[in-house]
Amino acid sequence: MSRSSTVATPQPLTTLDLSHGGGKPAMGSSSTEHRPSCAKRIRLDGEARSWSISQIAEAIRDHCSVSKLRAYRMAKGLTQQTVAEALRHLAAHQGNGARPDGIQLGRWETRDVTPKPETVRLLCQFYECSPEELGFDQFLVAHAQPSPGRHTQNLSLPSTLPSNRPSGNASSATHRLDAARRRVNRTLAASTVSPVQVDRLDARIFGLRSEYACTPPEPMVGLLLDYLEEVNELASERQPAVIQVRLSELTAVLSTLIADSLMKLGNLVRARAWYDTAQNAADDSGNRQLRARVRVQAAMLPFYYGPIEAAVTLAREARMLCRSRPCATGALAAAAEARALARLGDVEGATAAIRNAVVIFEQCEVGPENDAFAFPERRLLLYQSGTYTALGLISQAHKAQAHALQLYPAQAGIDPTLLHLEKAICLARDRDPIEACELAGTTYLRVIPAHRTHIVEERARDVIQALPPAIRRSRAAKELGEILTLPPAGSGSTPYAQRSQIHNNESTSTNPRRL
Repeated sequence: MSRSSTVATPQPLTTLDLSHGGGKPAMGSSSTEHRPSCAKRIRLDGEARSWSISQIAEAIRDHCSVSKLRAYRMAKGLTQQTVAEALRHLAAHQGNGARPDGIQLGRWETRDVTPKPETVRLLCQFYECSPEELGFDQFLVAHAQPSPGRHTQNLSLPSTLPSNRPSGNASSATHRLDAARRRVNRTLAASTVSPVQVDRLDARIFGLRSEYACTPPEPMVGLLLDYLEEVNELASERQPAVIQVRLSELTAVLSTLIADSLMKLGNLVRARAWYDTAQNAADDSGNRQLRARVRVQAAMLPFYYGPIEAAVTLAREARMLCRSRPCATGALAAAAEARALARLGDVEGATAAIRNAVVIFEQCEVGPENDAFAFPERRLLLYQSGTYTALGLISQAHKAQAHALQLYPAQAGIDPTLLHLEKAICLARDRDPIEACELAGTTYLRVIPAHRTHIVEERARDVIQALPPAIRRSRAAKELGEILTLPPAGSGSTPYAQRSQIHNNESTSTNPRRL
């Protein structure tokens, strides 16, 4: 909306009497958002020059690099909580169901979330301006009613639509068709999320996926829940099909990572429930590769905690879903099946499956190495190591371990730890018990407590189980056992870390030794 020619243009910011302390952005810089005190100085100077609120807001936005919505609040000198309370009072007076709070207002101001059209109307009425002046897109502009005040004449909409009613002897069915079409179009347009908004959310979640491996599972659960609540809030409203599919995909990804984290912490009951939720979301999206990926991730739980036959079944289901074309998930599914079959002692099946994984891997794009949903070469080698170690193929296992450890960076989560522990298992099987126990003990102590999860602890105990029975009572084995009594991650009292009695029952009755 163009401003009236009678409105004076604010003077350039360089003419304002504003000063910054050392280390703060230079005057006129818009590369970073400035401190609130900077906006306050602009507001006070603007009021002294008899500027309007819109002029002050424009000056704050240009100088402090904030959104239009935040600039209007700063131009009035109000806090987020004060504005939220005023909006709730205005909504109650008008019978509007909106109940905004300060946190929601902050998310609107940072453009993380777009408010609903009825909330945009409240904001326009409160600030006495148009939707465009608050920075909302054309959809919200079209659906937000004009606010009373100085912009009413610019925002007013025609009270009636042009009539398309057929004249003369035309059938009334024609009118009903047109009216029905308009109602359907209005319903399809009544979404609260734009594709750009989902793109931004997807990008932020992708960043979290990149941090997943090197972030301990307990704090990661909290981060994932924050994002999942945001996605679920958007998905609870009516969205176009393409948006709803993407929200279901994000729900599946986040739920899978939550399940994986809980599994690492030994919280099996909740991990299994979250894997089920992830499968439901993936199935709802219709994305075949995502459906396969969730299943192969879910196969890790029975792989580590039993029954291993269930891991084979899930890996095969994932592989069948990926049969249409070679992909990273298909390679992962074949590798997961091979590792599980090796634990069951199926030499022929495991060998064929790991060979198939390599063939698929060589034909597909594997994705970024740090992405939790990628399957780079180093992870393929990790699965090869697990397969060959379980089969007792020491030479092949050592080769895969050495190659994989060269590819992992210093901060790469627990994968290098698992590789070192499998190397120790191979040493134990190769009748070098002292070196095996020393390597396992050193590896376990190097793991930071937050990453010292139940999976790591159990894999270290497998080193002792791999020793000949007579050697398990040796001094080296006893020292390793003492090291493993250190409390693992998640043994505290936080809700995400509590181990259930069901897990204890499973680990003693249904968890066969893996070597």
